Amino acid sequence: MVRFNLNGAGVETDAAPDTPLLWVVRDYFKLKGSKFGCGMGLCGACSMRVDGQSTRTCTLPVAAVEGKSVTTIEGLAADGKPHELQAAWVAHGVPQCGYCQSGQLISASALLDNNPNPTEADIDAAMSGNICRCGTYPRMKRAILDAARRLAAERGDA
Repeated sequence: MVRFNLNGAGVETDAAPDTPLLWVVRDYFKLKGSKFGCGMGLCGACSMRVDGQSTRTCTLPVAAVEGKSVTTIEGLAADGKPHELQAAWVAHGVPQCGYCQSGQLISASALLDNNPNPTEADIDAAMSGNICRCGTYPRMKRAILDAARRLAAERGDA
């Protein structure tokens, strides 16, 4: 059995230890927001947060998250209220086809948790490797900056 925290709840699975976390989350726990993209950890569609860090899960064995905290796109919102990033994503019209968006939002949330006041260069570095075939990168950047401002205002930093 592999035990870990998934979106705030303790879970366990009897999946083979070398099964990629992406498939355990999708097939065993039926959370379908994280997507399979390249299967090599290169595109970012499968990203989830593992102990706060954006992590590619299509190649990460479930055994590697034993005792850790995993957050999927389904766990980003709190108390039924969208995360500020999710609201900014909509306000700035970021999604096109939507396939990469869960991974993009996971990476952006990890960035803002670790750097609440990112520069454009910080955003470029943090989002590097998350591929969007629709090319909405400029809108993503504006949405991240907007969410950072809103979160700062909520904290009283603004």
